[in-house]
Amino acid sequence: MTSPVPAGDPEVVPATSATTSEVPAFGWSSYAERVNGRFAMLGFAAVLLIEALSGDTFLHWAGLVP
Repeated sequence: MTSPVPAGDPEVVPATSATTSEVPAFGWSSYAERVNGRFAMLGFAAVLLIEALSGDTFLHWAGLVP
């Protein structure tokens, strides 16, 4: 499916993603949704970590609620 990338040519972009056989695309594509989901999981884990370490809710820690 994909051709090997020549070692000395930095201008060549691989045709598929590193983790799937899909072509990276922007907009409403399954690749974009997968990346968005991964960033959402990182954000959720960060909120849980903040709440565990500070002993306070995220909204109160961030100053969004009094």
